Amino acid sequence: MRCTHCGAMIPDDQVVCPECGAEVQIVPDYNPLDDVLTREVKGSVEGATRQIRTDDIRRYRRDDRTKNVNSTRVLSQEERARIRTGRRNRHNTEELRRQKQNTNELRRQKQNTNELHRQKQNTGELRRLRQQKRLEAAKRKRRNLLITLFLLIALIAAGIYLVYQNSYTSMINKGYQAIQSGDYDSAENYFNRAISKDRSRPDAYTGYAEIYIDQDDLDSAEDVFLSAIETQPTNGQLYQAAIDFYMETEQPEKVSALLEDCEDQSVLNAVSDYISSAPAFTPEEGTYSEVQEITLSSETGGDIYYTTDGTDPTAQTGKKYEEPILLQTEGEIEIRAIAVNANGIPSTVASAVYTIEFPIVNAPAVTPSTGQYTEPTQITITVPEGYTAYYTTDGSTPDPGSSSTREYTGPVDMPENTQTIFNAILVNNQNGKATEVTTRNYITTSN
Repeated sequence: MRCTHCGAMIPDDQVVCPECGAEVQIVPDYNPLDDVLTREVKGSVEGATRQIRTDDIRRYRRDDRTKNVNSTRVLSQEERARIRTGRRNRHNTEELRRQKQNTNELRRQKQNTNELHRQKQNTGELRRLRQQKRLEAAKRKRRNLLITLFLLIALIAAGIYLVYQNSYTSMINKGYQAIQSGDYDSAENYFNRAISKDRSRPDAYTGYAEIYIDQDDLDSAEDVFLSAIETQPTNGQLYQAAIDFYMETEQPEKVSALLEDCEDQSVLNAVSDYISSAPAFTPEEGTYSEVQEITLSSETGGDIYYTTDGTDPTAQTGKKYEEPILLQTEGEIEIRAIAVNANGIPSTVASAVYTIEFPIVNAPAVTPSTGQYTEPTQITITVPEGYTAYYTTDGSTPDPGSSSTREYTGPVDMPENTQTIFNAILVNNQNGKATEVTTRNYITTSN
């Protein structure tokens, strides 16, 4: 049977089109009497009813037998009702079946969904297990790597430790530990071992000197550095270590003596802050016949201190140089001086000896000469620059401190009618030294 709506084939046991869902109109095999009965039951629109003849009925039945073997009889109203009820039942059954199918389909879909969900869960679980395995593998690998690294570090540390135990630094540390415990022999041994490993580094010498410093033997401590510098005169680090020793033991005055003997310019450049040049004297030492002004200067600057009594000056005992030193007394004098630079390093002591010998002029020239004079006459004395003339008229030797001695300031009148012994001298204004006496004998008479 085909659907009258969509033309699809409908199975015999179904009353609904499986394609479009239209209800199938099930009718018995065609019988013309059905049309008549239908019109009679329902009532024709035309109101046409007629009596059915027996011949017609027979003819119809005969024709129907040949035309439609399935059409055997006319259905009664009850049969038709029963058919309709059956249709509805079948329809309901089909609907229930379809609902059941739908339910089953939904159940299958749900089962499929659940299955997919389970599969998804299984896939997630599998993925999680795989990830967990990867993580565990990574952890094992990392753990193995860490163990390997730890072992490697331990081996390296052990190697470093062994190397350190015999290293220069280890010897130095052990030496100081021995000093702290008072084991000076062991300390000396450790420092000697360090020096044998590297004789150019200053740490071992500093530690060696510390052995003597700890015993208040500064001279022996100093010898440690001086001996090392003697064998390594170009080692600036040793010079610096020696300087540090002098500064720490409050012997800065020995720094300049140490550097004074250094001939390596690179070393001097490296410790230039500790260089303090001894003062220079101007004019140079020697013998001078007049007053001298002595100036002092230092190339490295700083303060200068000096003495004139023959002792070595210090910043505490010397006189600070602020202006030229004036030498105005005859004799020999020694000036000793030091310069102290900005870092408090005193220079070596510089000295100069000066001798002042003022020249002595001849006895003064006095006029007129000895003789007898009858007219008033004046006596004059020639006085050189830098001298003062003194005289007496009683025959005594002129003495600037005597009451009979007069200072010559100009011509002196010769006494009249008497004999006069006139004595004169010159005194050096700088040193007070007097010349020989010039004597004149004057006799004066009246005409």
